Amino acid sequence: MRLSRLTWRAVVPLLHSSRKPSYIRALPARPYSTLQELNTKAPRQPQPVKLRAYQEECIQSVLSSIEGGHKRLGISLATGSGKTVVFTQLIDRIRPINQNAKKTLILAHRRELVEQAARHCSNAYPDKTVDIEMGKMHASGLADITVASIQSIASGDRISKFDPSRFKLVLVDEAHHIVAPGYLRTLEYFGLDQKRKESPILVGVSATFSRFDGLRLGKAIDEIVYHKDYVDMIGDKWLSDVIFTTVASTADIRRVRSAANGDFQPGELSRAVNTEQVNEVTVRSWLAKAQGRKSTLVFCVDIAHLMGLTQAFRDHGIDARFVTGDTHKVERSERLSAFKRGEFPVLVNCGVFTEGTDIPNIDCVVLARPTRSRNLLVQMIGRGMRLHPGKTNCHIIDMVSSLETGIVTAPTLFGLDPSEIVEDATMNDLRKLKDLKTTDDQEPEKPDSTAQSSSKGSVNGQITFTEYDSVFDLISDTSGENHIRSISRYSWVQVDQGKYILSAPDGTYIRLQAERSEENEEIVTKFSAWEIRVLPRGIASRSPYATPRQLLKATTFADAVHGSDKYASEKFPAGFIIRRAKWRNDPATPGQLKFLNKLRGAEEQLTKDDVTMGKAADMITKLKHGARGRFTTLDADRRRKQRHAATLEQQEARKLREVVSVGSLAA
Repeated sequence: MRLSRLTWRAVVPLLHSSRKPSYIRALPARPYSTLQELNTKAPRQPQPVKLRAYQEECIQSVLSSIEGGHKRLGISLATGSGKTVVFTQLIDRIRPINQNAKKTLILAHRRELVEQAARHCSNAYPDKTVDIEMGKMHASGLADITVASIQSIASGDRISKFDPSRFKLVLVDEAHHIVAPGYLRTLEYFGLDQKRKESPILVGVSATFSRFDGLRLGKAIDEIVYHKDYVDMIGDKWLSDVIFTTVASTADIRRVRSAANGDFQPGELSRAVNTEQVNEVTVRSWLAKAQGRKSTLVFCVDIAHLMGLTQAFRDHGIDARFVTGDTHKVERSERLSAFKRGEFPVLVNCGVFTEGTDIPNIDCVVLARPTRSRNLLVQMIGRGMRLHPGKTNCHIIDMVSSLETGIVTAPTLFGLDPSEIVEDATMNDLRKLKDLKTTDDQEPEKPDSTAQSSSKGSVNGQITFTEYDSVFDLISDTSGENHIRSISRYSWVQVDQGKYILSAPDGTYIRLQAERSEENEEIVTKFSAWEIRVLPRGIASRSPYATPRQLLKATTFADAVHGSDKYASEKFPAGFIIRRAKWRNDPATPGQLKFLNKLRGAEEQLTKDDVTMGKAADMITKLKHGARGRFTTLDADRRRKQRHAATLEQQEARKLREVVSVGSLAA
């Protein structure tokens, strides 16, 4: 029997109800409210906390760094690792910088995070006063611990009630937001815009310490003192194991523009993915792969997408319910409690559960919204990683759209190309595939060290390599750009293994490259970006370029790309470097065709109908930055391998002639 259809008439009252949550109505009419007023049932006895080994290790790393004279610290802990427990424990562990500075300020950017931190503090420190500065709740400025939403404390003159000299510690939850303007103004007020002797200690905690928009966290945090990755947490059995399935969606998001933060523009993205066909594929994928799962959380783009996908689930007889950012707290709490009790199998949401939500029973996550943000992807996947009785693992179903649009997929978290389509792949499967690809890339005998994996449908380790018959075939191959263009909206070109070029109109360019080194007997890959500027005409020099200038170093490819993109956006003309600029679709110019046709025979000349201006520009960039030499090397490797194979064949034939066996002799 199918469920009744979901209609806007039933939904609108839920989205726009004027009812206020009970705890807000119960607040006394005073200028400030403590957590005890927010939650009168809060226990008044301290609840003992048994720290996990890595949590204690993390705290000791913070204390050691402070003793070394550092003030602005970052802690990188995976989602589900107990970040709130760690930073509330720091409150008593960090000594006052003087006899007057004993107070603590906790900053967060969402209501749920503020309330969660306040309750943790109230339970851990029943003898301390805990105030909340958020919305209509005004703190006194005198409490031992103040938990504030950054939007409230940074608005108007609300911050003026706090005396910076009386604070020993400022804690920031989800600290990858810390370089946003509101945070920076607040930190400056407390003397934390730079390292000062008299300023409090700053500790920022996050599971995703990188910025998708390229802003540098170094403006607020001087060093990351501890890191525990979710992969390590799963290996140590602190988080649930995960199974990944990526599904090639039919959504066409090639024309979806970017928002100010660099991710997709939500309204346009919603119109592209919220179609009957795409929603049908999503639901059928869930039915095929996860129908037996008890608690599935689905991530959508916006309310329209949420309504369409919820309806699609219900059309198939599945009890799917929804939560949005506009769902009032009472209804949200009731629906979430029912979901935690297992009363219905699918909870669809948009803009609610990406950060700071504890729903440990989730055993399936459907990523129905494409994203360019690695941070957002990790946050969404992290919702299903918490341990729960009876839960063996969490199945992540990633609805992948067209790869050329710059999306980030589950395989990219393991350093794999986003075009890897996997089915029921465990974390170990993806790690093994990454290790196999890395090993293959390092073997000198391979005919093409930049070849792309062609394994589709399952992680089986089968990798094929592309051989190029000519320089023109090499520069025509765009598979090497798939990975970087899944991260960046700019027209990066791969010119060699682990080396990429982004050019400006005057010939100045940014070179991004991977650098392998040995650390602690392990091969470690890091990334650097360099700017090579064209020298003005008339300057006597053997080279037309100035000495390369290093722009950045990064530990991950994505961070290196984002940092380089941020620099390019400020220095290079946007109309030239954006990959979807209109001029790139125009026919190639006569000059471009003449340059490229030098590589082709008289009977294979290109015309303006054969190649676009953008494609021709990319091909010329490859030629200018080493394609000819690279092809020569690859061709030599291929010939050497062919000679080696012929020698082995001759040796095997000789061995066979030397073997005496019973049976008829060959004529």
